[in-house]
Amino acid sequence: MKLLRRLLLAILFVYLLPALASAGFWYVKDRPASWREADWTSAKILPRPDESADAAIYVFSASTGGLKGAVASHSWIVTKGKDDTTYNRYDKVGWGSPIRRNGYPADARWYSNVPHMVVGITGRDAARLVPKVEAAIQSYPYAKPGAYRIWPGPNSNTFVAHVLRSVPELNAVLPPDAVGRDYLPEGKLFQIDGDGLDLHATLYGLLGISAGARSGFEVHFMGLVAGIDVLRPGIKIPALGRFGV
Repeated sequence: MKLLRRLLLAILFVYLLPALASAGFWYVKDRPASWREADWTSAKILPRPDESADAAIYVFSASTGGLKGAVASHSWIVTKGKDDTTYNRYDKVGWGSPIRRNGYPADARWYSNVPHMVVGITGRDAARLVPKVEAAIQSYPYAKPGAYRIWPGPNSNTFVAHVLRSVPELNAVLPPDAVGRDYLPEGKLFQIDGDGLDLHATLYGLLGISAGARSGFEVHFMGLVAGIDVLRPGIKIPALGRFGV
């Protein structure tokens, strides 16, 4: 009985209270009432694609809209091949074509929320990795109409997390508010990244752990993630994000 009580208290303090705090802040925050009123224009984060011949890969994340914006973000991938003069942006969305290409500017706001860059790679490394990223995008198993579920996945973050795990050279992990990132495709319960540096175990994205050089140590519960980073010291707080180096 004591063990159960301690477990419930841990869930309350580690997961539910941060989520409730984030929801309270979200409630009083000035935000668009609907997607029609939201700003979807470029946040002017990226340079013009024709300013440099270098290849580039970027992963972005931004708080989403509606009530789910209190605890969840949306992520997407941007690529540019060497000598290309345009970016290609890839989103997994629940309306229209599930993997949407260039539906928005590469660094656009999402529901008026300015995105932050999860990772950015340019030059020779990007030129080498762009084909791998494009192949991982094409291999995503939930790329057909109807293959989308807001919670616990597969959703937009499941898609981007799949690419990051498929191309571990990107050396990136989605933020802890990227609900759906821990849903492993094709019903897998366990996966080790290709370079062996991270492992993931999950019960369909509802309960599990990630551990390794990139992830640090994370425990996810009902889509909410708590954890610590060791190599890049920091803590991951459910709904609120990562704080540290």
